Amino acid sequence: MAQWNQLQQLETRYLEQLYHLYSDSFPMELRQFLAPWIESQDWAYAANKESHATLVFHNLLGEIDQQYSRFLQENNVLYQHNLRRIKQHLQSKYLEKPMEIARIVARCLWEEQRLLQSATTAAQDGTASHPSGTVVTEKQQILEHNLQDIRKRVQDMEQKMKMLENLQDDFDFNYKTLKKLSQDMNGNSQAAATRQKMSQLEQMLSQIVTEMAGLLSAMDFVQKNLTDDELADWKRRQQIACIGGPPNICLDRLETWITSLAESQLQIRQQIKKLEELQQKVSYKGDPIIQHRPALEEKIVDLFRNLMKSAFVVERQPCMPMHPDRPLVIKTGVQFTNKVRLLVKFPELNYQLKIKVIIDKSRKFNILGTNTKVMNMEESNNGSLSAEFKHLVSRCVLASLIVTEELHLITFETEVYHQGLKIDLETHSLPVVVISNICQMPNAWASILWYNMLTNHPKNVNFFTKPPVGTWDQVAEVLSWQFSSTTKRGLTIEQLTTLAEKLLGPCVNYSGCQITWAKFCKNMAGKGFSFWVWLDNIIDLVKKYILALWNEGYILGFISKERERAILSPKPPGTFLLRFSESSKEGGITFTWVEKDISGKTQIQSVEPYTKQQLNSMSFAEIIMGYKIMDATNILVSPLVYLFPEIPKEDAFGKYCRPEAAPEAELGDPCSSKSIRKFNVLSWKLWDELAVEDLEVPPQ
Repeated sequence: MAQWNQLQQLETRYLEQLYHLYSDSFPMELRQFLAPWIESQDWAYAANKESHATLVFHNLLGEIDQQYSRFLQENNVLYQHNLRRIKQHLQSKYLEKPMEIARIVARCLWEEQRLLQSATTAAQDGTASHPSGTVVTEKQQILEHNLQDIRKRVQDMEQKMKMLENLQDDFDFNYKTLKKLSQDMNGNSQAAATRQKMSQLEQMLSQIVTEMAGLLSAMDFVQKNLTDDELADWKRRQQIACIGGPPNICLDRLETWITSLAESQLQIRQQIKKLEELQQKVSYKGDPIIQHRPALEEKIVDLFRNLMKSAFVVERQPCMPMHPDRPLVIKTGVQFTNKVRLLVKFPELNYQLKIKVIIDKSRKFNILGTNTKVMNMEESNNGSLSAEFKHLVSRCVLASLIVTEELHLITFETEVYHQGLKIDLETHSLPVVVISNICQMPNAWASILWYNMLTNHPKNVNFFTKPPVGTWDQVAEVLSWQFSSTTKRGLTIEQLTTLAEKLLGPCVNYSGCQITWAKFCKNMAGKGFSFWVWLDNIIDLVKKYILALWNEGYILGFISKERERAILSPKPPGTFLLRFSESSKEGGITFTWVEKDISGKTQIQSVEPYTKQQLNSMSFAEIIMGYKIMDATNILVSPLVYLFPEIPKEDAFGKYCRPEAAPEAELGDPCSSKSIRKFNVLSWKLWDELAVEDLEVPPQ
């Protein structure tokens, strides 16, 4: 059941708390109208990544428009008015600050979850909490059950320790009294009573020591699950998210689990210390405390140290604010940000941990600006202990290797002093590529993709001395992410097959085919550029110039010429499709259409590709709407009528065109003949003079 529906069924006392969550910043009406969509978004991730926040915010405005249309059909004037007012308010307040609204929504959803948990706990005692609100697997349910079991056993141990302390005090008094009586009266009955008391105490001590050892073993088992499985899975998901994959990287639930285990470990350590106090009061030959307490103490300290070390993580990887969709690439002299977090939420550590940042301990780099910061609970939305470095700048000593294939680690160091223990903490970013010029960004990003696609060993800075091969299945998924992470659409199987053919040549089945690093990132045969540089420029073209058309699914984009001819040939004249140029390094888009020659034979024609330079002056939709050629009678006509398969051109592109200018301003009219000629309108009869791979010239 959806979260909002569950909330509506709560008792009045919980609903009163729910009402206080919402204000004009995020109206409850909007929460009600768009409940399923709001709950389907990762607001916590958007709150920490501006590019994703911007995308989600614009999607939110789109969802509001759709809901407004529904109210329009229902003739619901009140809801129309309220929704229009809400949209205007959101646009005026958050258009330039999308991360702020993401933080507000994330906080509201988290508080909603807390309300549901409180209500559920009240109804069913012992229900586990899920602060991250994500799906809990069966394995994670078992983990939560084990953590609950540990907490209960620690509490039970606390009660037994109090009983033991009382018994020890009683025995201590009786032992000394009976010993004195035994000496005075030289009797055997008192000695027998003393031995009986000692035997009872020894039996209880042995039982407690055994239970403690078992409890520590259980803690060790759960800790391995947390650090070796759950935390390792999170780190892998973070790698995937860095290269455009699903952003399932919320740490709140892990923090809850690790904090719970750490608290239990500190409690049991205090109980082990209590054993030492009991031993100092009275001891005897064969005392179980003397035999086993040192090992128990060593074990619990090791567990706690290792847990604290594992809990120190890089929550947000290095990223330049101007390039939020390309983390792990940093430019010398340009600010980048980082965020570290300790997944043990102890309020007493607030402002106690001073973090130091180092890039490459080999001292190839210097950090400019503030490279130390104190962790605190105020910088996060949920009170976690974290430190965000917003103004780090690197200065590089020149390297001898290819700069875009040289990997570096950013290290964070601190010391924890807690309950008499000193623990050195250290964590590393994922390997970063440091560039000196922004033109190196495409190749640097290729290195980041290849590394994080193929390895989950986050400190292998020598990866590119002998880069491993990838399979087409791996590469295809990552290539699709490059589109889906910044647009609304990934790549279709047909589009990916076209890319596979470009990389590997014709093949019946590309699954499992191997692709080398050189094939992916080095210059293609007969070309002055690599496959990746070509594709990266197309991605840039899509994001900056034709995003709306791509999101609508109007651009087939990657399609072989054979496939293009096959799907267009049966179509009526005027049917056209949009595809990317295969020959333009800088990224280009063209259209291909069907026409009939004088004899009635079907011809497939293409236009010279449009590049970013041309699209800077006129939108691609306007170019399509205004495109004309000379027919046989020297009359300007449009050869473009239906977007494949059969969408009228006006329906697809009309809404993306500016209103037509006045007749006297003909040059400013995007659909005027002069404007068309200005933007590379050519009669196909001249194309045989052009040596462009994308052009298909009909026979003369």
